[in-house]
Amino acid sequence: MGNCGYHGSGQGKRTVFIWVGNSATQCPGQCAWPFHQPIYGPQAKPLGAPNGDVGADGMVVNIASLLAGVVTNPYGNGYYQGPAEAPLEAASACAGLYGKGAYPGYAGELLVDSITGASYNAHGTNGRTYLLPGLFDPNKSACSTIV
Repeated sequence: MGNCGYHGSGQGKRTVFIWVGNSATQCPGQCAWPFHQPIYGPQAKPLGAPNGDVGADGMVVNIASLLAGVVTNPYGNGYYQGPAEAPLEAASACAGLYGKGAYPGYAGELLVDSITGASYNAHGTNGRTYLLPGLFDPNKSACSTIV
């Protein structure tokens, strides 16, 4: 209940895993932001969830963030910034940054569905839209977002 999710590895470090909680019931102000009112910081109106479900869309953000971490730092000794005891990984180094001009409390310039008002930055199959987190780009030494 204290995390939006985490990744780790099994014994012998031959397997890796991701665990993600239900963003609608587990700290929604942190785990489902920007689709839910934040726990702290600027209290702007939450964004519309791309698929109409705050919890599920929040989980997509968390899964995408953790996938980036498990790919770049699967065993805790791969790519990260800062101390190994509290690493900032590819996505956690860019927490809350989803579009151009983002800063803490503002997700950035995003695409908006003209019918539903939902915010997104990525297109999936069957017309689905998603909000995916920014990732740290070591070539630019900066966070990069899709839009």
